[in-house]
Amino acid sequence: MKRIIKKVAVIGSGIMGSGIACHFANIGVEVLLLDIVPKELTEAETKKGLTLENKIVRNRLVNEHLTNSLKSKPSPIYNQKFASRITTGNTTDDMAKIAAVDWIIEVVVERLDIKKMVFEQIEKFRKPGTLVTSNTSGIPIHFMSEGRSDDFQKHFCGTHFFNPARYLKLFEIIPGPQTSTEVLDFLTIYGEKFLGKTSVVAKDTPAFIGNRVGIYGIQSLFHLVKELGLTIEEVDKLTGPVIGRPKSATFRTVDVVGLDTLVHVANGIYENCPNDEQHELFKLPDFVNKMMENKWLGSKTGQGFYKKVDKDILSLDLDTLEYRPAKRASFATLELTKTIDKPINRFKVLVKGKDKAGEFYRKSFAGMFAYVSNRIPEISDELYKIDDAMKAGFGWENGPFEIWDAIGVEKGIEMMKAEGLEPAAWVNDMLASGSSSFYSIKEGATFFYNIPTKSHPSDSELAKQTKVPGQDSFIILNNIRESKKVWSNSGAIIQDLGDGILNLEFQSKMNTIGGDVLAAINKAIDLSEKEYQGLVIGNQAANFSVGANIGMIFMMAVEQEYDELNMAIKMFQDTMMRVRYSGIPIVVAPHGMTFGGGCEMSLHADKVVAAAETYMGLVEFGVGVIPGGGGSKEMALRASDLFHKNDVELNVLQEYFLTIAMAKVSTSGYEAFDTGLLQQGKDIIVVNKDRQIAEAKKHALLMAEAGYTQPIRRSDVKVLGKQALGMFLVGTDQMEAGKYISEHDKKIANKLAYVMAGGDLSEPTLVTEQYLLDLEREAFLSLCTERKTLERIQFMLTKGKPLRN
Repeated sequence: MKRIIKKVAVIGSGIMGSGIACHFANIGVEVLLLDIVPKELTEAETKKGLTLENKIVRNRLVNEHLTNSLKSKPSPIYNQKFASRITTGNTTDDMAKIAAVDWIIEVVVERLDIKKMVFEQIEKFRKPGTLVTSNTSGIPIHFMSEGRSDDFQKHFCGTHFFNPARYLKLFEIIPGPQTSTEVLDFLTIYGEKFLGKTSVVAKDTPAFIGNRVGIYGIQSLFHLVKELGLTIEEVDKLTGPVIGRPKSATFRTVDVVGLDTLVHVANGIYENCPNDEQHELFKLPDFVNKMMENKWLGSKTGQGFYKKVDKDILSLDLDTLEYRPAKRASFATLELTKTIDKPINRFKVLVKGKDKAGEFYRKSFAGMFAYVSNRIPEISDELYKIDDAMKAGFGWENGPFEIWDAIGVEKGIEMMKAEGLEPAAWVNDMLASGSSSFYSIKEGATFFYNIPTKSHPSDSELAKQTKVPGQDSFIILNNIRESKKVWSNSGAIIQDLGDGILNLEFQSKMNTIGGDVLAAINKAIDLSEKEYQGLVIGNQAANFSVGANIGMIFMMAVEQEYDELNMAIKMFQDTMMRVRYSGIPIVVAPHGMTFGGGCEMSLHADKVVAAAETYMGLVEFGVGVIPGGGGSKEMALRASDLFHKNDVELNVLQEYFLTIAMAKVSTSGYEAFDTGLLQQGKDIIVVNKDRQIAEAKKHALLMAEAGYTQPIRRSDVKVLGKQALGMFLVGTDQMEAGKYISEHDKKIANKLAYVMAGGDLSEPTLVTEQYLLDLEREAFLSLCTERKTLERIQFMLTKGKPLRN
């Protein structure tokens, strides 16, 4: 049976309920969001003479919750306009409306009695065949559906979103005793394809997969911090980006999530998992109990493990339970990994450390490896699901079994034994059978050791290999980087994606664009034009590209090598123009931070296949220059294309000017359409980043097969000359006079105005793209001679944030 989800109902509008409602609105689904009717009036409602029967009062809770959610940062919604897809109501007056929806999601308080009452109400109105799921984070699914009809139970299961629903990718699906396989298969695909999630089917065990392993990890650190005498800053240093985990690491993450949330889940595991071999570890340490008593729950109460006082961050001393100034943490072992780019390659070095950091890693990984091996088959039959859950739910770059593989399975067991721990029997069986790793790569696909069948791929065991399911719709660059390499240099690598399409993947730090990357772009276009059908420019790093290599620009400007700098800018511009004007279709696939030069590359593509989580902007003002790689030219051109007869053309141009002058960065791919950086009808958004390269390849192939012809360079760009320049100059004067911008900001804005107006021409004129590029380059170069621009660039290079001077 084919299912189409056009409308969902979300019952319960708290932080999680509103977040889930917003995410369905994000993907274009109509949402009915319901909550209970308030029991009493507020003071303001009484003053207005309202009664409990008034609709405004009856929907107060749901409307307040949704409004607060929409105002929260980071935003739960891709574009504020999408909030119109959500209709609010209450569970007393509007429950009958659920008869018209395709999926009902319960997100009420974590109490079984209340959930059962809600399901009883749902059953009265839901039409047969409608999906019903619960977003519980720990109540057993089989308890919830007791007493419900067969049709209800067949279409019922747990769907556990992680908070915030827009940003965290884990979507745990927990079947009930009678859930049909059709429902599980549908939800798995829907989660991946439409919601952009990593769908993981979990067993109905306490805390499911993600929280069971994640809370174990945090609890074990709570005990280890005391045992090794570490400070919270030291633990956060050791458990953050250095091992491919979020910047908030451990204690900062607990502050953000809320200590009470963690305690609730840990207590649930302690009470409901008496046979867990690490049962005692889930007992809360004294310092956590004390913090709960003091209501030091983290960000929501203003203090937790960290506390902000004025501009200073204080941290909690776990021995005295007093706040003190944060101390900088440093370890010799971490210094050894500074030259190793990828976290997965650092683990071998980290566990060999001779200092406290090395000891910390050996103890914590030994515990984690033993724990996850013993959770099979309790929480999952397949090991890859545990890795998927940790990567998608907790933002780990690598799951526990991937890390164990990186260290070496035998080395991991040796570390365990040193701590008096043992792996599960199946790990020793695996080694005894001749398999020495949990994963292997074959022909671009990932295979895993499948415990029930004891199969693992090797050339001699082709019949037994088990491929991780669901990866056929993805292209995983990590798996093909070397095997499909066509060409590489120090800054980028070109891979063959098959079907005549190449991919260019940046490999520079933060994917910055310097001379080597520009050479690679030109090489990729040369190769594509000679022997291939099309080109994708995309990568699967955390960010697409933070822009041009400003360190290189700074060095040339300081040395006053203006001829070389002029050549470098021209090379950048010419390369961007080749992206626009070549004999093959070029699709750019941005995601994450897409700033400056990375954004300019997208502006010049035949098509952009952007991830929904794309933060795109021309941010050059922050370093004291204007976009110099064709960005200023392109925004003038896009404005010109929107001029209509009898329109006020200045207003259109002003919008595009402000996108650059205010260094606007979109908070999602969808918002980039509003700033003119993406174009409706040409560029598209992909919600699941894992599908992005495969999707971009499809579009490149489609354009090639439809008969792609190289576009002709434009000579019809309408610029407004003095008329526009005058308006911009008056505007920047007023902004400076009102102290909104500095004198140097005004100078940069005036240079941009000159370029986008096409110079001080006496009347509107049609010009070529090259004319605008020459103006742009001249303006960029002249700003590089300014001391204040160099100060801005230097500040960005050393401090990582913009200077306002």
